[in-house]
Amino acid sequence: MGHRAHYCWGGGEGELELCIREACSSEADSDTTAVTTAPPASPCPPACLVNTWTMKVAFRLLLPLILLLIFEVNGQRKKPPRKPTRRPPEPVEPTELPPPLPPGPPSVFPDCPRECFCPPDFPSALYCDSRNLRKVPIIPSRIHYLYLQNNFIEDLPEESFKNATELKWVNLDNNRIKKVDKRVLEKLDNLVFLYMEKNKLREVPNFLPPNLEQLRLSRNHISKIPAGVFNKLQNLVLLDLHKNELDDMDFNKNTFKGLKNLMQLNLAHNTLRKLPPGVPSAIHQLFLDRNFIEDIPSEYFKSFPNLAFLRLNYNKITDKGLHKNCFNLTNLLVLHLAYNNLTSVPFISSKLEHLYLNNNSIDKINGTQICPTAMVTFQDYPSSEMENVPRLRYLRLDGNRLKPPIPLDLMLCFRLLQAVVV
Repeated sequence: MGHRAHYCWGGGEGELELCIREACSSEADSDTTAVTTAPPASPCPPACLVNTWTMKVAFRLLLPLILLLIFEVNGQRKKPPRKPTRRPPEPVEPTELPPPLPPGPPSVFPDCPRECFCPPDFPSALYCDSRNLRKVPIIPSRIHYLYLQNNFIEDLPEESFKNATELKWVNLDNNRIKKVDKRVLEKLDNLVFLYMEKNKLREVPNFLPPNLEQLRLSRNHISKIPAGVFNKLQNLVLLDLHKNELDDMDFNKNTFKGLKNLMQLNLAHNTLRKLPPGVPSAIHQLFLDRNFIEDIPSEYFKSFPNLAFLRLNYNKITDKGLHKNCFNLTNLLVLHLAYNNLTSVPFISSKLEHLYLNNNSIDKINGTQICPTAMVTFQDYPSSEMENVPRLRYLRLDGNRLKPPIPLDLMLCFRLLQAVVV
């Protein structure tokens, strides 16, 4: 007996059927194999059929998914790489101000603003600081000391100060004040201390109270000093204008006219290239750090017989810009010349006690040349002349090109030295 494979194709209603038939041949016909290609008389057995209708339905369902996948793959190939998105920069100032603090408990003083604090044991003081205030409350007439620092105040309305004619001390540091109405300040005849640091002032306020003793205007945006603004401030002893936007054009010989008793002037961290003219002769302390000063006129400091403290750090001073005796001042006790472009030690007075020359380009020291007096032993000094011994006690030379040891002639000259930093 042998197996005969019959392959039948039937096209009933468009369906393709494949069946394998096995037929048995007789022993007589065992040597002959018959292949029948005619359609069978009956359908193929059920176990052999693959229903193409089911296949077509599955194919129709899968076709959209296949096309979608092909489209996505092609789209990803053609699509350029996406650039990383940058986060928006943080605002310099908060876009929304914090809310004011809630009112405090009722005060023993009926006229005390609810947003402030009036200490019972200090009836002349009003504390309105660090309360996120947008405006100045009405100031009672009994107040002498007013604290309004660390708020968000933008202006000083006349209404708030109309009764506060007895004010002596006003602190408005760290607010957002851009200008001051002249009608506010001109009525404060008793004001002695006015602090307006870290605001947004563009110029020195006009009509300042005549009895001011301290005026602090640092860390603003001041680029203008109105003419005659200091004329009536004969009692002012401290003027602080450091870290503003002042340059040489803002100063002339009359800028400080009227400041007869000024003792401390701070012009550090501005954009000066020259020493300011017209500085009052009564000055004791002068701060000129972090400017762009290159040279010092030979007689500039001779106009200040009381100058004891001078700071010129972080400028562009060179040996060429210094005259030999420009720092030979009788009353000068402390001199700061750090972070400049000096290559040698300048000549100093025998009265100087502290000298800062660190972070320059000094590569050698000749103690004989810089000694303000002749180098002699203590035994050679008469007791009446011991006061002429150089008074230098502290010397900073680190950050230069010097190498130890300290020259002997330097120690022989400055016998009172207690510390030398190299």
